[in-house]
Amino acid sequence: MQALLKISRCIDWLSTGVGKLGMWMILATTLISAGNAIVRKAFNTSSNALLEVQWYLFAAVFMLTAGYCLLKNAHVRIDFIASKLSARTRNWIDVLGILLILFPFCYICIHLGWPMFTRALESGEMSQNSGGLIRWPVYALIPLGFGLLMLQGVSELIKRVAFLRGAGPDVLSHDEVHSEEEALLAALVQERERAEGGAASTSKAE
Repeated sequence: MQALLKISRCIDWLSTGVGKLGMWMILATTLISAGNAIVRKAFNTSSNALLEVQWYLFAAVFMLTAGYCLLKNAHVRIDFIASKLSARTRNWIDVLGILLILFPFCYICIHLGWPMFTRALESGEMSQNSGGLIRWPVYALIPLGFGLLMLQGVSELIKRVAFLRGAGPDVLSHDEVHSEEEALLAALVQERERAEGGAASTSKAE
């Protein structure tokens, strides 16, 4: 089990790296979009290539960070129901969901997306817009994105099984350790509350 958990940690490291890359892609998309808007308004011109880069990057963020979303347990859950279930029941539901829904869905999407990518790569398919971009990079996002999601699914399955066997923590628990960003935010909020409380006490004393 410990060997599998080590593999899980490696997958988590990969998904975290892709997630951080996605944050930079969001920034790049924002800057390119703002630049396009400024150029269009100021000089009455635009570039189809840059316009398509925007949605290429948006597609990359959407497809590639799905595994990171699964890692952070940020996908939609019916908390009203899940909160009434035991920890073991929640983990068993996840195990069945990963095996019976997530893995087959990812496989189907990879199976259907790969031929689209290879055809576009072999034919050199280009955008129909003047000055547009080649199409195969955006088609490649389909099998790559679902491959990363499926890989993270393997990591999550390992962690669920580890908990059910008593060899790991419950990653679905609401009492889990917060991320560094969440911990920093909580510390700043507490510091502000203490400062405001101190100021209020001084004001009353006066």
